[in-house]
Amino acid sequence: MADNVYKVIELIGTSTQSWEKAAAAAVQRASKTLRELRVAEISQLDMQLKNGKVESYRAKVKVSFKYEGKD
Repeated sequence: MADNVYKVIELIGTSTQSWEKAAAAAVQRASKTLRELRVAEISQLDMQLKNGKVESYRAKVKVSFKYEGKD
């Protein structure tokens, strides 16, 4: 069995409803173009504000997937 290598990218998902939905949006979008997603780690949560109110939730997510680069 060969050893595997994984690549990690960082994405920022947004939602007007919650941090959970923001993180899920990032993973869902990544799954459309990346194969074999393995782990998603939330590294930062923040909010965009407008006139003193929450406009949107943002989740910075690190996503790992199996690397299939050319040798």
